Amino acid sequence: MVAIVDVDNRVIGAAPRHEMRSRNLPHRATYVFVFNPSGDLYVQHRTWTKDVYPGYWDLAAGGVVLDGESYDESASRELEEEMGIRGVTLHPWFEFYFDGAGKCWGRAYSCVWDGPVVPQAEEVQSVTLASVDTILSGWDGRLMTPDSLLALRRRFKAD
Repeated sequence: MVAIVDVDNRVIGAAPRHEMRSRNLPHRATYVFVFNPSGDLYVQHRTWTKDVYPGYWDLAAGGVVLDGESYDESASRELEEEMGIRGVTLHPWFEFYFDGAGKCWGRAYSCVWDGPVVPQAEEVQSVTLASVDTILSGWDGRLMTPDSLLALRRRFKAD
């Protein structure tokens, strides 16, 4: 069950994920931007079976906030599920609204990681490192998830 929110980001109920998607219900999501100590960003190549933005490059680990879950709990859970990273300090950036393939209130975070990355096979084809400048300059025309790109642009004040 996914937390459903109103236009002011207040939880107003819950719905199964498929209903949230089919009815385009506003929900919450987390975005964890994982940097290595040199400042490069771990970027995930999404599988072709993802229900939203299949095959795109995702700049952040994360996903929908479950019913009864806080943003912080969701961010930690998603980071561990998608990349096998746990026990790291998450630094909150900001909240933002995104209206694209779905309507969501997102909370962006960052962390620094210098250990192994274990991608979740069902959701992630591969993980690579890229500089923020490379990503924000268009990264050779790669399709990037627009919600994570919006958050990264906002953080680094790039238009």
